[in-house]
Amino acid sequence: MAAPVLRWGCPGTRWVLAWVGGGYRRGASIGSTSNPTREQSAVAQKPLHTAQKPRKGEHKWEAVVGLEIHAQISSNSKLFSGSEVCFSAPPNSLVSFFDASLPGTLPVLNRRCVEAAVMTGLALNCHINKKSLFDRKHYFYADLPAGYQITQQRLPIAVNGSLVYSVWGGKKPSQMVSRTVRIKQIQLEQDSGKSLHDDLRAQTLIDLNRAGVGLLEVVLEPDLSCGEEAATVVRELQLILQALGTSQANMSEGQLRVDANVSVHHPGEPLGIRTEVKNLNSIRFLAKAIDFEIQRQINELETGGEILNETRSFDCQLGCTVPMRDKEGKQDYRFMPEPNLPPLVLYDTTSLPAGADSQQVINIDQIRDTLPELPSVTRERLVQQYGLLPEHSFTLLNEVGLLEFFQNVIKETRAEPKKVANWVLNTFLGYLKQQNLAVSESPVSPSALAELLNLLDSKAISSSAAKQVFQELWRAEGKTAAQVVSEQKLELMQDLEALDQLCLSTMEGHPQVVMDVKKGNSRAINKLIGLVRKATLSRADPALIKDILEKRLQS
Repeated sequence: MAAPVLRWGCPGTRWVLAWVGGGYRRGASIGSTSNPTREQSAVAQKPLHTAQKPRKGEHKWEAVVGLEIHAQISSNSKLFSGSEVCFSAPPNSLVSFFDASLPGTLPVLNRRCVEAAVMTGLALNCHINKKSLFDRKHYFYADLPAGYQITQQRLPIAVNGSLVYSVWGGKKPSQMVSRTVRIKQIQLEQDSGKSLHDDLRAQTLIDLNRAGVGLLEVVLEPDLSCGEEAATVVRELQLILQALGTSQANMSEGQLRVDANVSVHHPGEPLGIRTEVKNLNSIRFLAKAIDFEIQRQINELETGGEILNETRSFDCQLGCTVPMRDKEGKQDYRFMPEPNLPPLVLYDTTSLPAGADSQQVINIDQIRDTLPELPSVTRERLVQQYGLLPEHSFTLLNEVGLLEFFQNVIKETRAEPKKVANWVLNTFLGYLKQQNLAVSESPVSPSALAELLNLLDSKAISSSAAKQVFQELWRAEGKTAAQVVSEQKLELMQDLEALDQLCLSTMEGHPQVVMDVKKGNSRAINKLIGLVRKATLSRADPALIKDILEKRLQS
């Protein structure tokens, strides 16, 4: 039986700047909702929204936005205790003595979390520090039993990295441009518990299941430009973490959260006063929150107001940011070395002690050799291997589960990869978006689509008939493409003599159209093709019909 819930009563162009050391610890309100899996890929292929040009007499503004991205490490146990990590566990059922900060308990570092941090740092082109330190960051809140968080303030595990991402914005509207954001540091730290605010009863419920879960905090340098671009970077990082297996990065379960610091100023002037928007757990809301906060600050300053150094949250229902608490008195976190943890020492091949037990040390080079294929490499492979357009490779990766679906279809069909991509990205993805379904919820399996494409490739059915078959497959789950074709009699006519007679009778029934073709109106033949197809109930190949008609017209 789960432990009872603890109760705590209570009555132009934009630039990006990374602010370090804010920390986070707020929980969600009771009844708050998260977005489903499809939400994670909503930003995938949208053009960036840039600031409008100022009207005559107006001053231009530049926005400065900073991001701290917190990713929950995929591990069976917490960072410093053996407590299990499980999202759906009953409240306060996964809390060890150390998690509850009982006197005399000591931290034991989780090897898996360290390996995940090193792997992530390598994937993001970081320098891995062979020696890193743990610190205590002190603050007092109900979901932090110890009164401090163990983090890496002075010497983090990885520094000076970079992340390449792509946005729309070349000379052509459809052109994608690669940009790079620098990564200042990646650090290991504990998560806090979860606070559930019950406004009706004027109380806060505390769940410590999350307390002590291992986090990777990724701090970005000032290289971004707007809300949409920030969202694109977070999505790219999410894909990398998932490819590495270092974090599931499921935003709907709070496994990836973002804090954004926002300020505005005139070009050439000092940076403005910043506000911090906390705990953004949706890529779409991240973009909206940043863009709203930028515009709010501009409006405030242009009407003679002032910006407060405060913490804000994003109200997704109202579409605006709202104040949480001010920061006029700068909080002193009283950072100090963690006395119960020695320095974290890592090795590479050259520095590894002779005869060292591989279970007792972590070899950076060994982890480097196990890195999987990263999203950027996967996109390049798709373009080179299948001849896809770069933007199509982005869509395949950004939509959760779509790449696996595409590759499974490729394995089972004889159709050209470009044709498969066209069906997956246009027809299949279009149906998913119409009904707001994830790829995993599709009633059409890869095998069913592959069978349909095989029928189309062998000219057993026409393109229009294939779309009818797909529509029926979507509605009637369990049927095969061949069954639908047979039941609805959608096979292409194989009797050339009968098709020739149909073409002849169509020409005889429409002499004026025939005359128009012979006078040089090349488009008129399309009407004859349409009439023949109508007579065959769209069961004849348009190219074959055109060949027969042209021969008849020339005779």
